[in-house]
Amino acid sequence: MSNFSSLQPDPSLIGGIAQPPYARLPDPAAIFATRARRLTALAEGSDLKPYLLFLAGLARAQDAVLADLPPVEAPDEETLARAAEFAMPPLDRGRFTLDDAFDATLERLATAAQAIAKPEPAAAALERVRSAGPAARDAMVRNVLADSLPMESLAEHLYVTAALQVHFVRLAAGLEAKRLVRIAEGACPCCGGPPMSSLVVDWPSAPGARYCACALCGTLWNHVRVRCVACGSTKGIGLQEIEGTSGTVKAETCDECGSYVKVLYEAKDANVDPFADDVASLGLDLLMRSGPYRRAAFNPFLLGF
Repeated sequence: MSNFSSLQPDPSLIGGIAQPPYARLPDPAAIFATRARRLTALAEGSDLKPYLLFLAGLARAQDAVLADLPPVEAPDEETLARAAEFAMPPLDRGRFTLDDAFDATLERLATAAQAIAKPEPAAAALERVRSAGPAARDAMVRNVLADSLPMESLAEHLYVTAALQVHFVRLAAGLEAKRLVRIAEGACPCCGGPPMSSLVVDWPSAPGARYCACALCGTLWNHVRVRCVACGSTKGIGLQEIEGTSGTVKAETCDECGSYVKVLYEAKDANVDPFADDVASLGLDLLMRSGPYRRAAFNPFLLGF
């Protein structure tokens, strides 16, 4: 890693607008292609260049396999109504079952990923995914959806994660954003997953509003600024960043629960991506480890670091 100066508190804590749109659903036609471009750009000059370029290749593969996949099975009206009434995610991870659409997604992604430049261990892991039987694949899917990836087979699980991202992005895109409701502190209103980072947007419809980003389905949901994503506290909230950087990525810390979540700022860089910039700013995570705060956000593609 590069040498970084000490973390510095940021005094600019107040912001936000009244009643921004609660949720923005992902666009399958754009999300992975945009992510690939951002990862490629961030790779230049980064100590993480090989890994960022690998992830860029994986994102391009995710984008490529979208064409001609079998249709996903959307939640029925009863499920959607019950989810809204009882504050539950309409895309229930616990009830997910393998189907033709996901099987095709995983098969095509695994095939496309063969062309990505990768070290031998990553190539071997991909072959293990390709040769895995239904029971083994189902077990990996269960682990991913439970955010419980075993370190001894992390590489295999990340390929499965990539396929599930494609599948759940397609599912989320078929929902209506206006029907999504807040289900719990720090939980995606679509699939119930934790955020991987948060984004202060510069949209004309919501300038300065903050959105959490789901690592699985790509949904963005509004979360009040200067409020802990993990515990909801508004006490003891601070922002820390690497001294001398542009201020595009900061860590929002909470003294109440001792956690932090990254905040990205579109006003600083219009090309920020919740996934790509989270991975590329690993240096901030490494510096935060030396302090009292633990990472509350979840990004499976950072678990190996």
